[in-house]
Amino acid sequence: MSTKMLKVSEQMKRHLNEILQREVKDKKVGFITITGCEVTNDLSFCKVYYTVYGPGYSERDAAVALDRAKGFIRSELAKRMSSMRKIPELIFTIDESTKYGNKIDAMLAELNRNR
Repeated sequence: MSTKMLKVSEQMKRHLNEILQREVKDKKVGFITITGCEVTNDLSFCKVYYTVYGPGYSERDAAVALDRAKGFIRSELAKRMSSMRKIPELIFTIDESTKYGNKIDAMLAELNRNR
């Protein structure tokens, strides 16, 4: 990925987190954190990785809420990233790396206990 695409991805990640925390009114979106963005070279799509934190918030509810708010989020993103002519289509994907990391930590802790 080029340096320009990395900068765009990081800028989108920062703005998306701000939009989710401050602008979206749906309570199910309140405990979502954007962990990464991957923008295609032609800026037509952006894969947005997110995690859900907090008790009582499920990944399914978060996915539905994000899908419902996708148009609003994209329009807010366009306002904040006015230097871009085209705002990519957002594709929200749950970030499995946190779960995977927790699983590895638990396995290592179990191995250390058995020693």
